Amino acid sequence: MQGYITLPTKTTTATVPAVVLVHGGPHARDYWGFNPEVQLLASRGYAVVQVNYRGSTGLGWKFEAAGFGQWGKKIQYDILDGINYLVDKKYIDKNRLCIMGASFGGYSAIQSSIIAPDLFKCTIARSGVYDLPLLVDHEEPEVAKILIKRIGLESIQKDHSPIHKINLLKAPVLLVHGTKDDRTPLEQAEVLLKQLKQHNKSYEWFEIENEGHNFYKSDNRIIYHEKVLQFLNKHNPVTL
Repeated sequence: MQGYITLPTKTTTATVPAVVLVHGGPHARDYWGFNPEVQLLASRGYAVVQVNYRGSTGLGWKFEAAGFGQWGKKIQYDILDGINYLVDKKYIDKNRLCIMGASFGGYSAIQSSIIAPDLFKCTIARSGVYDLPLLVDHEEPEVAKILIKRIGLESIQKDHSPIHKINLLKAPVLLVHGTKDDRTPLEQAEVLLKQLKQHNKSYEWFEIENEGHNFYKSDNRIIYHEKVLQFLNKHNPVTL
């Protein structure tokens, strides 16, 4: 398993607070190079952790295929193993962690926070998918077949869907979604919101009008990242 850590230029302690930034896909990958979101977080004093978990591309077909049927389990444990490795190496402080991501990264942020409910100070999920059967039903038949191969059959889809285990969640959530998202429709956020409310979980909801999956308008990206920094500063500040 491979990944990256970006450290802030100035630190006052041996270990620093960190944000685990999960890439989308999941059959995609993180690369070494300029990433504006990574640099934004690092410039504010956070270490940024990026894990190319099983299912990521560019590391061979066997590694990519190992993620099939494991969206909600082994992929998440790869991310948690990466975190524990960096904690053991004293790069990051295990008591000062948040996790965030968009699309599959948003799903993973919620799912990892359910699997390890005491690990994260906060969770940020944007444009995510939280009900896997709903995701499959939304697609055309040919695309749905591909998704079923990658996610698993209906029983696995349900078992790996965060909306069914929100009772286990402890971290406060910043949930963000665009109203015109045609890849992971707004309904995905709405079903998660319903569960967050039902279980009296701590959350902030931020809906962006007329925005799509990747937040294409620069003004919306600025507003979103301002919300992210405010949320991080509230729940996982760089200085105590």
